Amino acid sequence: MTAPTPDAQRRPASPRSREALHLVETLQRRLADRLEAVAARADAPRPFDTVRWLRDGGAHGGGSRLQTGDTPVFDRASVNVSGVHYDDLPDKRLAAANALSTIVHPAHPRAPSMHMHLSFTEMRDGRGYWRMMADLNPSHPDAAATERFLAALADAAPDHIEAARAQGDRYFFIPALDRHRGVAHFYLEAHDSGDFAADLDLARRIGQAVIATYGDLLDDALAAHGAPTKTERATQLAYHTLYLFQVLTLDRGTTSGLLVHDQNDVGILGSLPSHANRTLLATWREKVPAVQRALVDALVEALPEGEDRVPVTEDTKRRLAAAVRAHYRAHPEALDLQARGDVIPPTVANHR
Repeated sequence: MTAPTPDAQRRPASPRSREALHLVETLQRRLADRLEAVAARADAPRPFDTVRWLRDGGAHGGGSRLQTGDTPVFDRASVNVSGVHYDDLPDKRLAAANALSTIVHPAHPRAPSMHMHLSFTEMRDGRGYWRMMADLNPSHPDAAATERFLAALADAAPDHIEAARAQGDRYFFIPALDRHRGVAHFYLEAHDSGDFAADLDLARRIGQAVIATYGDLLDDALAAHGAPTKTERATQLAYHTLYLFQVLTLDRGTTSGLLVHDQNDVGILGSLPSHANRTLLATWREKVPAVQRALVDALVEALPEGEDRVPVTEDTKRRLAAAVRAHYRAHPEALDLQARGDVIPPTVANHR
């Protein structure tokens, strides 16, 4: 039997999951278009490349990644849509899950990075819930930009902003370094109001607000700042290293995705910047709990040889993914040390 092509990949049977998939695919294209417009305004036009992948040959979904990098405007940018469904496997607790996961790391140190995740998960028993995240991640914080980003989220989700900010601040705190990743955090975990249409609209409003506001912030930053200094680039590299550290040692969504399967390691780690400071990363070994020191060692070993600035290539991402997967399979108790919001979703809890 011939495996389905990416264009023929099977889609979920559930009407709710189909609507969620349509939303994240629409937002994916909208964000890529906005980022392409930023690049064009900066006199560095370049369309995003499309990478498609299949889960189990397309039988259980797959996804697409719109990506760019190593350009005058973008260090790395990945806008990833991922879908899974088990319509033919009724014994699975998970029926379907569809997600937009995106990270943008601009090339200029004065332009902030941004992360957004919107996903809908449907369980076999009919329960369904949303995960909605958005956070601004500058290496050089700007108070006005932070306020604009938070104000846009407050306008999009006025009834949830206070709780989402508190949960986001908790999730993105890095205990080993006694600091947060980023300056503006929005996080709704396991959100289910009981009204799917209302929750779908909330996810749409959040996605559209982040795309519009972040695009404006990028335009403004690139217009306001000239060529970066060596000090600015060094600060950016240190922050990119912190970002990599947080994603690979604390982020539950990343770890869960890597433990579920190994068919999209590069996409799951699409949030990583192009370079990291290997020496700096190694110094954080003694700051983490004892059980996590082996993980930090494995991450350092997975990076290319070097000191202050080493590339994070696709092959490097595969080695990093393998290191994370091996560590948590050997030390499942270490999952208790990862970041968490107010609740742990069942799809993540299953890997404890």
